[in-house]
Amino acid sequence: MSKAKPRAAQIQHTGVYKIDAIKDAAESLGINISDPVASALASDVEYRIHQVIEEAARFMRHGRRTTMTTSDIDQAFRVLNIEPLYGHSSSNPPTFRKALPFPHVSSAGPVYFVEDEEIDFDRVLREEKITLPKGVSWTAHWLAVEGVQPLIPENPPAIPRDADVVDSVKTEALVNGNGALAQNPVARRQQQQQQQQQQLVKQVLSRELQLYYTRLTTSLLPPSNDFAKRTAALASLRYDAGLQALLPYLIRWVGEGVVGSLKEGVQAESDGKILEVMLDVIGALLENNTLFVEPYLHQILPPVLSTLLHSTLPPSHSTQLRTTAAQTLSRVLTQHSTTYPSLSPRIMKTLLLALLSPGKSMGTREGAIRGLMGVGKEAVRKGLVEGGGAKVVASELRNGVQSEALNQSVMAALEVLRPTSDMVYPLDMTNPEDAAIVTQLRELLGETFALPIEGDAAWAREILGLSGAGNSL
Repeated sequence: MSKAKPRAAQIQHTGVYKIDAIKDAAESLGINISDPVASALASDVEYRIHQVIEEAARFMRHGRRTTMTTSDIDQAFRVLNIEPLYGHSSSNPPTFRKALPFPHVSSAGPVYFVEDEEIDFDRVLREEKITLPKGVSWTAHWLAVEGVQPLIPENPPAIPRDADVVDSVKTEALVNGNGALAQNPVARRQQQQQQQQQQLVKQVLSRELQLYYTRLTTSLLPPSNDFAKRTAALASLRYDAGLQALLPYLIRWVGEGVVGSLKEGVQAESDGKILEVMLDVIGALLENNTLFVEPYLHQILPPVLSTLLHSTLPPSHSTQLRTTAAQTLSRVLTQHSTTYPSLSPRIMKTLLLALLSPGKSMGTREGAIRGLMGVGKEAVRKGLVEGGGAKVVASELRNGVQSEALNQSVMAALEVLRPTSDMVYPLDMTNPEDAAIVTQLRELLGETFALPIEGDAAWAREILGLSGAGNSL
C-alpha cells in the first residue's frame, strides 16, 4: 500500500482538456480506459489542438484578418496532413449557443452546442425553382483551311465591302475608256480574267491582301513593261512569308494565263512574254520555303506540262520556254517526289507518250526531250535509248522534217549521259568489239545521232550501259 500513493499522484492531469472528456468519448465507442491512459490521451489531444490553432493563426495573419475562420482551420489540417472537416464554410459559419447549467452536476463547466436551423417546408415548396445552367463545354472547328475560311456558323461571314465594288467599277470604266487597251484583244481578255479573279478574291481575303494581289498581277503582266516592278514582284513571291492565303488564287491566275495564251491558233510575241512570266511566278512560288504548295501540285503541273509540250510556241521564245518549263518540272520532282512516290512515274509516262506516240509535232517531241533532261539521267536513257525516242526523231529528220531545235535537244539530252574525261578516244572499226558497239548504236539511236557519238568510245559505252567494259586503244 506504500507504493500506491505516489502512483496516484502521478496521474493527476493539469491540462485544459479534461480526462472526463476522453472517458466520455471512449464510453460512447464502448471502450473502457484507465485514468493513466485517459490522461496521456488528453495531453496528446491538447497538443494537437494547440498545433492546429497555431497553423490556423498563421493563415489568419497572412490573410490580414483578426478573426479566425473555418477556412484557416481547413488549411491548417492540409498542412498537417490531416483530413479536413467537411460541412463547414467561412461564408456560413456555425452558430454556437451556450446550454443552460445542469443543477444536478455542479462540477460540469459551460456546455456549448451548434444551433440547428429550423426549415419550414411550406416556405421551401412555395419558393421558385432555380434552373442550373449547363456546364462549360468546348468544341473544335476550323478557322481557316489553306488560307480559306470555311462557311460554318462558328466563323463570321465574309461580307464584301461596298468600296471594293466601287473600285472594280472605276477600274472597268478606265479600261473601257482607254482606246488602245480596249482595242487589244489580248489585253482585254487578260483584264476580264483579272476582274473575275478579283471578284473571287474579295470574298475571303482581307483588304490588304486584295490590294497586294491587284498590284502584283498588274506589275507582272506584259502591258506593264517596268522591269524593276516585275523583278520586285517576283522577289516578293520568292521571299515573303505571308502569302499562304493568296497561294490558291495565284496558282489559278497562272493556270488561266497559260490557258489563255495557248488556246489561240498562232501565238504572238506577247503570248510568249506572258508564258515566261507565268513560269517565273511558278518558280518563285516553289522557291518560297514558307509556302505549303503540296496540296496544289495537281494545279501547278498542268500549266508547266502544257507549256513544255505545246506544239506551237512563239518561235523567239520556244527554246527558252521549254527549257524553263523543264527546270521548273525538275524542281517540283526534286522537292516533292519523296512525298508523292507516284509523281515521277506519272510524269515519265506523260513525257514518253509525247515523245514516242506517232503523229506528234516537232515542238511536242522537243518539249518531251527537254522534260526528260529535267527528270534526270536515267529518264533520258529510258526515253531516248531504251524507249527508242532518238530513233523516232532520227527517222522523222531523215524523212525531210527540218528542225534544228529538235536535233539540238536530242544531242543535249545525250550529252547528259556523256562521262567526264580529258582523253577522248574514237571507236575503232577494225576492232570487232567496237564495230559491234557502232552497229548497236545505229540500231538504237539512228545514224543521225550515232555518227557524233562514234568519235567518243567512253560516251558510246555509257549510252549502251557498257561503261564497265575495257576501252580499246
